[in-house]
Amino acid sequence: MVDRSIPVLEVQEVAFGYKQQALLYDVSLAIQAGEMVGLLGPNGSGKTTLLRLLSGVLQPHQGRILLEGRELRHWGRRKAAQRIAVVPQELHMPFAYTVAQMVGMGRTPFVSSFWGSGNSDDREIIQQAMREAGVDTLAERIFNELSGGERQRVTIAMALAQQPTILLLDEPTSHLDIKYQIETLELVQHLNRQRGMTVIAAMHDLNLASRYFSRLLLFQRGIVADATPAEVLEPGLLSRVYGIDVQVGILRGAEHLSVLPPSRDALPLKSNKPASRVHLIAGGGSGELVMRALADAHIPFSAGALNIGDSDHTLALRLAEDVITEQPYTPISASVLEQVRQRLQQVDLLILCPAAIGPGNLPLFQEALRAARHGLRVILVAAPLQTTCAPDAISDSHKEGVAQLLQLFAARDYTGGDGLRCLQQLMQAGAISVDSTAALLEETRKHIAYAFD
Repeated sequence: MVDRSIPVLEVQEVAFGYKQQALLYDVSLAIQAGEMVGLLGPNGSGKTTLLRLLSGVLQPHQGRILLEGRELRHWGRRKAAQRIAVVPQELHMPFAYTVAQMVGMGRTPFVSSFWGSGNSDDREIIQQAMREAGVDTLAERIFNELSGGERQRVTIAMALAQQPTILLLDEPTSHLDIKYQIETLELVQHLNRQRGMTVIAAMHDLNLASRYFSRLLLFQRGIVADATPAEVLEPGLLSRVYGIDVQVGILRGAEHLSVLPPSRDALPLKSNKPASRVHLIAGGGSGELVMRALADAHIPFSAGALNIGDSDHTLALRLAEDVITEQPYTPISASVLEQVRQRLQQVDLLILCPAAIGPGNLPLFQEALRAARHGLRVILVAAPLQTTCAPDAISDSHKEGVAQLLQLFAARDYTGGDGLRCLQQLMQAGAISVDSTAALLEETRKHIAYAFD
């Protein structure tokens, strides 16, 4: 019996990649029994990889996955398969199996061998699975001769024959026409409501996801958002993650959100937020408190360049107006650096967070120096911010204050001195330093060119 106080599935700080390409970074989430969860994100964001990790087909490079409070890898393949069933995107069979034979394969975790015929209970479970999936009338048909929608229902029936408590689906509506898309998701929703089955599905169609899943996880090689459809399907967030402008609203007479491309003839949607006039350079978690402080103060900002998978990148996708993105574990490229250069020409203020400086991101700080010499106001966050009121901006003219700053800067310089020299030159160019959120917000408001609420 499942302990309802323990998540049926829990992912703890999981990272995974193929060869040299990292796909998932520091993923943590808990799924309770009976939840209906949709996984969203562009191609290559890690949705299918997460499903394979949850099924036990792949093992995380770091972190743990727990099934009913016990590490998944300790369950063994057979015991795990008695609880977790997978419906792949497509299933191709090299032999002319009938529907009944296909569904019967779902009993494999419960029989002594693959070729075991099972007993009367197994045969009744197979019949029940076919009836529930609506394919009992197709029992003697050849699986490969069925339509796409019929094959998908047979695949779900095969999963039901496992009698799982968790159903994992990889894009269950892809390649299906609208009739079979609706029928498939109605069936999945029925299983969730009537059997209490936990459902986790990777979805491409945002509209179908918002209609059938009460909880959505938005991925970009890490969890960008985890909430209800109304919270996750936010136009700015979707635009940043998918790289295309969208409109989100409720169609007349409908109760669900609808995601639409922007109309060419329509006027741009009005936003209550002023245009971003602040840019942030961070990395490695150094920008977390800064971004949260700016967001809480309703100060729009852009951020970057940040590598995909960096914790600051994931948070910036949620909080920033725009994010300049670089590929994971790579130095800042010339094209991305040009994006940063153009952004710095558009803003009134640059905030440099206390990120470690290495050869990969040193060009960002050199670009900041170039902008400062051309008159851009720069704030240096001297150390991890205090959340309570601390001393105001440190006076750069005070020798002791300067010495302390240089010690802080030197401690995070991994360039052999180039990073420290760049920061010293920034101070000489007029950058000021702060070490509290109160001082940061005061200086930010002082130097940007619009009024705040």
